[in-house]
Amino acid sequence: MLMTNDDVKTPRDTGLRIKTEVKAPPDTPLPPSVGPDIVCRQVNLAYGDNHVLHDITMDMEDRRVTALIGPSGCGKSTLLRCLNRMNDLIDNVRTWGEIRVKGLDVNAASTDVIEIRRRVGMVFQKSNPFPKSIYENVVYGLRIAGINDKATLDEACERSLRGAALWDEAKDRLQENGLGLSGGQMQRLCIARAIAVEPEVILMDEPCSALDPIATLKIEELIYQLKEKYTIVIVTHNLQQAARVSDKTAFFWLGRLVEFGPTAEMFTAPKDKLTEDYITGRFG
Repeated sequence: MLMTNDDVKTPRDTGLRIKTEVKAPPDTPLPPSVGPDIVCRQVNLAYGDNHVLHDITMDMEDRRVTALIGPSGCGKSTLLRCLNRMNDLIDNVRTWGEIRVKGLDVNAASTDVIEIRRRVGMVFQKSNPFPKSIYENVVYGLRIAGINDKATLDEACERSLRGAALWDEAKDRLQENGLGLSGGQMQRLCIARAIAVEPEVILMDEPCSALDPIATLKIEELIYQLKEKYTIVIVTHNLQQAARVSDKTAFFWLGRLVEFGPTAEMFTAPKDKLTEDYITGRFG
């Protein structure tokens, strides 16, 4: 059972108040469907001689939101891109260690990278709709996969826009250019495009950093709804956002995983001094 605590102080009574959720005690059994969906074991990455990630080991649970926090340059987004091999697009990058998504070895030579990116969708910091109609933006991935049946595409478009909480705003504008939407609507359009191909995991790299507070709230509400069906990993610099939307939080520092655990515990009783200093604003 979840209990809401709207007035939780961070350690040592710094005065910074963060709205978060207090989870049930650790011995409360999770639903049978919940378990490690993404497994990282001793994950390392280097750009040439620059060793960026150091022995990252963590599990991300099915149908839960995991937030990655830490100062700029600490490796959060780099790890996120490891999960669907987006780092392969960068020259002179080397990755080693084990990453499994639903049991599939992401880095295996036999793994189809296109299939990985279908199963692990991504929403970027800056919304990036294509210069096409709203409809064609949503069904783009399906067309690439060779699906051209109009009834199938129509159903996928409506389902995805509903899933992204955009259907009511866009249903009468499907043939209009997606670039004509507002910033928050474009980000939700990108989410609709990502879920149209029915991925298993959704990665979000600071999806609200360029949005106003109202659009940010809509995206956060959407994240809460999406986790009923998807495993979500989000990178954010907004500590309050991490506290609001995530079930677990991982704190990174200089390419290393410093602390990882239930969000409420990390924000109220961090185990590591570095985590406490970051959460309380001593550095960032």
